[in-house]
Amino acid sequence: MNATKPATRLAVGAALLLTVTSTAGAQNAKVAQPDYAAAMHREHMNETPTASAGARIAPRVEVVGETVTYATINGKAIKGFLARTAASAKTGKAIIMVHEWWGLNEGIQAMAKRYAGEGYTVLAVDLFGSVATTPDAAMKLYQAGMADIAGGEKNLGEAISYLKKAGATSIGSVGYCYGGHWSLRTGLVGGANLDAVVMYYGAPITDPAQLARLKAPVLGLFGGKDTGIPLDSVRAMEAAMKKGGRSVTINVYANANHAFANPTGQAYDKTAAEDAFAKTVGFFKANLK
Repeated sequence: MNATKPATRLAVGAALLLTVTSTAGAQNAKVAQPDYAAAMHREHMNETPTASAGARIAPRVEVVGETVTYATINGKAIKGFLARTAASAKTGKAIIMVHEWWGLNEGIQAMAKRYAGEGYTVLAVDLFGSVATTPDAAMKLYQAGMADIAGGEKNLGEAISYLKKAGATSIGSVGYCYGGHWSLRTGLVGGANLDAVVMYYGAPITDPAQLARLKAPVLGLFGGKDTGIPLDSVRAMEAAMKKGGRSVTINVYANANHAFANPTGQAYDKTAAEDAFAKTVGFFKANLK
């Protein structure tokens, strides 16, 4: 057994590549992808899951939040956090929010309220079923979630159906870190039923076959000093989207690190986060009618 300390071994793992196999006709091709779980462990290994300064900013107007059951999958009730105002419930404009690798905790709920205060019904979904209190536990949840793409996408599809049944006429998605990747997947799942996708420094998707499902415009927000999500991979995703005729805008904050706008943790960068929030709200305003 390797005697390297666990945290060190995980950090080193961020630089390794996982080999995955894809099939094109009868031909097998090996595609190298970063070990994002290990990379995220490195980015967050000195953090604790406490609310960031961004999550402590109050909504502009009074917001009501409640726990709701938005799906039943394999006999299990899936519960999320629904935030809305008296006015937003009538507009038909809704947002699906996907949590960070810490899970659906109070920081995410607070951020859901902040978006609700901008005039939206916000459903913060739960892809984990539990919350993490340490980086090691969070990495395990991350790995489990990425090992069950089909299950996660079914969860998001149910969230879209829940909002539409509740009267949503336009739906956007937003997510941070782990949730940034899954916000993009919400766009893949939703197809024409999703009207806007915002991903904060999530693992990119570059496969044209997957991106072909995407219909909504995408806003990507990334940190120039993020060593967990390399910018070359972000640019590769951007190029793949544009080649496929998708609408995508990538904004890179040159001096920001990974998780600069996270509702949870200690990486919050006020200048970058507030500009990103303003761009996100503007993007939703332009695309959710």
